[in-house]
Amino acid sequence: MGDFQAGGVRVRLVRSEDFDAVAAITNHYILSTAIHFGTEAVTAASLRESWTITAEVYPFVVAELVDDSGPTSVVGYAKAGVWRDRAAYSWTPECGVYVREGWHARGFGRAMYARLFEVMARQGFRSVVAGMTLPNPPSQRLHESMGFVPAGVIRDGGWKLGRWWDVSFWQKSLREGEAGERKSVSQAWDETLQTA
Repeated sequence: MGDFQAGGVRVRLVRSEDFDAVAAITNHYILSTAIHFGTEAVTAASLRESWTITAEVYPFVVAELVDDSGPTSVVGYAKAGVWRDRAAYSWTPECGVYVREGWHARGFGRAMYARLFEVMARQGFRSVVAGMTLPNPPSQRLHESMGFVPAGVIRDGGWKLGRWWDVSFWQKSLREGEAGERKSVSQAWDETLQTA
């Protein structure tokens, strides 16, 4: 399975060995911010296990820096997953994107989201939902630039760091038409590579 590479950044599907970096990125947001609503650190093993269960259903990509000698480090990830668990909702997953602290505003989020959404559209998903803790102007700008529109705000949606936080939900349309057979992540990824 190939990768997308441009300007010193490679976007590819996550691999089992990436989860130490994914956990480190995630734990920064869990332990230091209200951007992620988790309150306890996660382990690479627990994230890897969750991914293994849905690896062919929902795409999960990473961005890594590369140079002439090869990959250097994972600087972010974007993934899709269950939004609501009743069957009729299965055509609309939820997505999220996280970039390593100190590496924001360099186009990594946009690059990862572009590949994630292209794969999801090829898989047959109708739309995708994103939630963001308010205020978060950088996330709002990113999601607007990727074609998301506001879908609503949950007031006092979560308690973290000693206060209540509002959560804004956004939605992006991925494709038109009726529901059909859904493709696997690897099949949709390969199709995306063929048209790149």
